Amino acid sequence: MKRVIVGLSGGVDSSVAAYLLKEQGYDVIGLFMKNWHDDSVTISNECPWLEDSNDALIVAEKLGIPFQVVDLSEQYKERIVDYMFDEYEKGRTPNPDILCNREIKFDVFMDIALDLGADFVATGHYCRKEEEIIDGKSIYKLLAGKDINKDQSYFLCQLSQYQLSKAIFPIGELTKPAVREIAKKADLITAEKKDSQGLCFIGKVRLPEFLQQKLQSKEGVIVQVSDTAEVYQRKQPNFNSKEEELDFFATKYQYNKQDGKVVGKHLGAHYFTKGQRKGLAVGGTKEPLFVIETDVRENVIYAGEGKNHKGLYRSVLFVSNEEEHWIREDLKLKNQESLDVEARIRYRQPLEKAILHKVENGIFVEFQNPQSAIQEGQFVAWYKNEELLGSGVIS
Repeated sequence: MKRVIVGLSGGVDSSVAAYLLKEQGYDVIGLFMKNWHDDSVTISNECPWLEDSNDALIVAEKLGIPFQVVDLSEQYKERIVDYMFDEYEKGRTPNPDILCNREIKFDVFMDIALDLGADFVATGHYCRKEEEIIDGKSIYKLLAGKDINKDQSYFLCQLSQYQLSKAIFPIGELTKPAVREIAKKADLITAEKKDSQGLCFIGKVRLPEFLQQKLQSKEGVIVQVSDTAEVYQRKQPNFNSKEEELDFFATKYQYNKQDGKVVGKHLGAHYFTKGQRKGLAVGGTKEPLFVIETDVRENVIYAGEGKNHKGLYRSVLFVSNEEEHWIREDLKLKNQESLDVEARIRYRQPLEKAILHKVENGIFVEFQNPQSAIQEGQFVAWYKNEELLGSGVIS
């Protein structure tokens, strides 16, 4: 009998994952990851990890499976929290959930599971895995979940072949309503529980307060830049190569205060991200203002009026060699090769047609349509026919 260790989060998805595996005859063990100790930055007076671990325990008891809590808060702080602070301080926007899957769930947690004699690790992600023998070697494919409204393959875009080989996604073929229905029929306490909105396995954490623990508040100005500003009138040169053209369109606009007018103040550019609307607290415009750029060095926020503002859009982005990652290593592009794909730069974004262009120092992703709020530090993931092939951190 194969042993599977399930990351029981106290939510309905992982509960049903454990239930289905038990029904399929696996030897199932439930493990809850405690990743955070500081309750001072959680929303309201809830103690989310305690409540979640209690729910996970009740589910394990109901299913008749062993259960234990593992404290990974030290590794989480070192690999996720410190990285987040560092990225925000640089004016970049990290994705902690992608990092949590790569660094915690499918690394530290997976090592613990394998030490406990597990053959596989299972999670409640809405995605699928397939195995294909190519040139006599097992190749593992990460596929989108069947529920297009809940597909979570993007969060797993940094997994390796080894990590995928040890992973099982029991609910990947199901829709969310079907998962809740199974939980109800199995009389699981989590059947009606709301989905978590917090950071990966931490719970409901207020991000600004969370960041303010380490990043100092510092008053700066908000500069509104018009759509017709001179900064947008840059001349398009004659390109000698496709790479030159891609580099030109991947280069973001360089702003200074003279490009617009001061319309307000803020308490720290590093608390804001491109495309953000809330929190600017500036009125008097016909359409809402959106952050089009943050300058953390000068502590200036540049904003544009309306969601179609020119400063929000770019059609090309770049990923350096160091940040380029392929789940399908056998499909990795060689220098000067290109590939038609579909890509996204954030969770829940519909897949957009794009072309990957491999160059000596990295990879350009050229979208058919301009993309709103491309932010350094975010992950771009590329797909082909439902399969997530690879990803990278946007430079």
